[in-house]
Amino acid sequence: MRHFATGLGLFIVFAVLLVAIIAPYIAPHDPFAQDLNQRLVPPEWMDGGSAVHPFGTDQLGRDYLSRLLYGSRISMTIGIFTVITSGLIGITLGLLGGYFGGRVDDMVMFIITCRLSIPLILVALTVVALVGSSLTVVILTLGLLLWERFAVVSRTATMQVRNLDYIAAARAAGASRLHIVLREVLPNILTHLVVVATLEMALAILLEAALSFLGLGVPPPLPSWGLMIAEGKDYMFFSPWVIMVPGVALFVLVLGINLLGDGLRDLLGAGHAQWR
Repeated sequence: MRHFATGLGLFIVFAVLLVAIIAPYIAPHDPFAQDLNQRLVPPEWMDGGSAVHPFGTDQLGRDYLSRLLYGSRISMTIGIFTVITSGLIGITLGLLGGYFGGRVDDMVMFIITCRLSIPLILVALTVVALVGSSLTVVILTLGLLLWERFAVVSRTATMQVRNLDYIAAARAAGASRLHIVLREVLPNILTHLVVVATLEMALAILLEAALSFLGLGVPPPLPSWGLMIAEGKDYMFFSPWVIMVPGVALFVLVLGINLLGDGLRDLLGAGHAQWR
């Protein structure tokens, strides 16, 4: 059952990633094209639906399937680049604190504590409201706020391996500290960090959806799933598909990422990493 869940998560993530890559080639319509004569057409499986718009249309007559496919590009882009940004920051701090210890570790722990004291969603809302909403701003904001798990896990794992025999052998052979950290320590803690990356990716996608729902995420007319839910909330009682379709897509993607992360944790033996 556990292997099935991992396989399902891998399939979902790979399928969404593939759809994000080939979206321009498989989308049946222009996701930005408006047709007020076709506004709020129900999905094909509901009464009044049309095969021309299999998932229906929104309040501006834009094809929902096309916007859903293009929305996967927004979600995957934000998830991947947020993880890269936060990973670079957190792993660097964690390696420094875990390997050198002493005052360096005290400084790293002070920085982590300061970050944990900051209310994540409020700071993100404030930054985006002051700077302005764009895809780049959202990625940088989330990347600069979601690095603490990387830092805590990499610090703990580094402290566990820094005194092992192969590290001592590298020191005895005259290897530099930079070489030891990058070539000896980092490859041996990557299994822990891969699991953290999946968790952070799911969190980044949910936070982007929350920001977009509040009107401070990806700006319209980009087809973010969170923005699609926000735009459809006024019509949810009479045309419920306008929030159900992107909501289900968001749920399935985050579920798939979490299933994959749980499976990788068991497979790689990283379940004992303490980051909470």
